[in-house]
Amino acid sequence: MRSGETASGGLRERYGSATAHLPAPLAVVDLDAFDANLDSLAGRAAGLPIRLASKSLRCRYLLERALGSAAVRGVLCYSLAEALWLSRAGVSEDLVVGYPTADEHALATLAADQAARERVTLMVDSAAHLDAVEDALRSAPEGPAVRVCLELDVSWRPLPGLHIGARRSPVFTARQAAELARTVVRRGAFRLTGLMGYEAQIAGVGDAAGNPVRAGAIRLMQRMSARELAARRAAAVAAVSEICPLEFVNGGGTGSIETTGADTSVTEVAAGSGLLGPALFDGYSRFRPRPAALFALPVVRKPTQEIATLFAGGYLASGTADASRLPSPYLPRGLRLTPLEGAGEVQTPVTGPAARHLAVGDRVWLRHAKAGELAERFETYHLVAGQRLERSVPTYRGEGATFG
Repeated sequence: MRSGETASGGLRERYGSATAHLPAPLAVVDLDAFDANLDSLAGRAAGLPIRLASKSLRCRYLLERALGSAAVRGVLCYSLAEALWLSRAGVSEDLVVGYPTADEHALATLAADQAARERVTLMVDSAAHLDAVEDALRSAPEGPAVRVCLELDVSWRPLPGLHIGARRSPVFTARQAAELARTVVRRGAFRLTGLMGYEAQIAGVGDAAGNPVRAGAIRLMQRMSARELAARRAAAVAAVSEICPLEFVNGGGTGSIETTGADTSVTEVAAGSGLLGPALFDGYSRFRPRPAALFALPVVRKPTQEIATLFAGGYLASGTADASRLPSPYLPRGLRLTPLEGAGEVQTPVTGPAARHLAVGDRVWLRHAKAGELAERFETYHLVAGQRLERSVPTYRGEGATFG
């Protein structure tokens, strides 16, 4: 942030002047903040390559801008259809699909696309995923072996029946990873290239939100989980490497770059949300990205002096259905959602000291709780650099590309 620039003053004036000629609602990406966040991610990665999590950007221009950094290598896609689209567009030649797919059409397209088979790596955690690929290959021409990556479940299970983390892969132990690796190698249609694990209980859980006792408990859980995982992941990598050499071992996310990078079995870290700095990251003590993605809503009425009602705004984030998934009023400072209405389909009331100074036609800037999902609401990101609107670029949605 520039010297003397305050969020309630300079930032609001800067975004307002750059976009005054555009109708609201609208979404902006602050390129100064985006680039600063990329530098911060690179510093936290301490030399490990960063694989971009595309679900957190969902905008080709932003992907390509980040891929231009020497710190960034390849893309972690969220669907096979998306990976094929990015391959055809020439965005990257290193596309790992971060989740298994059951998309028969996309699998058939991959099977028939020789170039994509060289560029795209599928995620698998069971023989059933291999069966689906083999079904698609039966009617396809001969070509390169299909690249696959094994997903290791890296949740924390300190006690029998207690699962802390995301419900992902059934492959939990080194032995299970080795068994699946042998299955892949026995099937000649595949080339085993990598192993991945996403520690959601570390990367996706803020340790500074709520009361101090809860925050302390979260930090303790994350330290213990990271210690257990480092040993188990290293054992899995070693077991799989005895069967087939690995090109990469991917782990983590924006919220766990330091702990994931400290695991010497990991060769690259995943990150994406940290480039845009969504509101959920306000609950982390280890880092604080600059808010880079915002959206503006116009004030359309003043039911009282203390309340300003905005048009639209019900852009809720996925995950647990609680207040943390609501958008957050950001500029001007001193606004909050009302507890009974929250963010609505066609109207969003805000209240607080700053509401008294808002008039019909004024704009309020808000932040989405998560990063990439804002691009599912807007067809265009308006890119602000310094005091000017540098350009406007389409999101995935703006290119007619929605992948679920």
